[in-house]
Amino acid sequence: MSITITTAPCCWGVDDVDNPNLPSWRLVLDEVAAAGFGGLELGPYGYMPLDLPLISRELEKRDLFIVAGTIFDNLVDPKNRDSLLRQTDEICGLVSRLPQPRKRPGQRFPTPYLTVMDWGHDERDYAAGHGDRAPRLSDGDWAGMIANIEAIADLAAKRYGVRAVVHPHAGGYIEFADEIERLVAGIPASAAGLCVDTGHAFYSGMDPVQTLEKYYPRLDYIHFKDIDPAKYREVMGRRIRFFEACAEGVMCPIGRGCIDYPAIRALLTRLGYEGYITVEQERDPRNSGGTLADVKASRSYLAGAGF
Repeated sequence: MSITITTAPCCWGVDDVDNPNLPSWRLVLDEVAAAGFGGLELGPYGYMPLDLPLISRELEKRDLFIVAGTIFDNLVDPKNRDSLLRQTDEICGLVSRLPQPRKRPGQRFPTPYLTVMDWGHDERDYAAGHGDRAPRLSDGDWAGMIANIEAIADLAAKRYGVRAVVHPHAGGYIEFADEIERLVAGIPASAAGLCVDTGHAFYSGMDPVQTLEKYYPRLDYIHFKDIDPAKYREVMGRRIRFFEACAEGVMCPIGRGCIDYPAIRALLTRLGYEGYITVEQERDPRNSGGTLADVKASRSYLAGAGF
């Protein structure tokens, strides 16, 4: 089994590009390299400049690569289609032209990927993790969201050779087990894959090991997180947005939470997963001074666990 561990700007609190407290993207690159990672995600649209010579130069200086770009936006609203496709065009236009590692024999699709996540709905954000009370989309709205995802995936693949992977995300309209099942039934594997996130799966009431195994035939890319069980129990008893819970520390360095990574290692070994896994730990960017120590701790724990 050949796996490369990468990371992402969300470990530095980079989720909302309008947040005035975000660290500089150059600092993130410096600390990714200092922590010993070889690659990272681009982060949300608008964080890193989509300037090929500039980004190429800054990555080369640190011996880094970009494993994936990100669409993190409202996938439901049909009026958002033009914006989604513009983002796809600009992100894939950059990441597809950056140097990439060689594809592994067991890796289904080469990097870079385009990670696609639904976001931007208050009614779901406040119900993150609560499948019993989270509103569901009507059939018409669901069909519109699927059409938007397929349009993103089609543009990414046909124009740039980039594989789109849908990431079920706490607080979005693709979060819970029934929605993931409906997603994979509605979008063929030839069109888009899955990026299962262990932390989001747990946060949303699913067993990460079982979820990885169930959807392994569609699994092209993986995100690893860990969850502080005491903080998780506490935030589940409150009306709180997902990223507010993250700002309070519901996500912790891998190995210090309740997700069973030895079991995940055994599962991925048995299934023969090869490719990329990205370490994440969402937080308040005002606390990003602790990120370097945390991502080093996560990387060290995973190395000790056989990753």
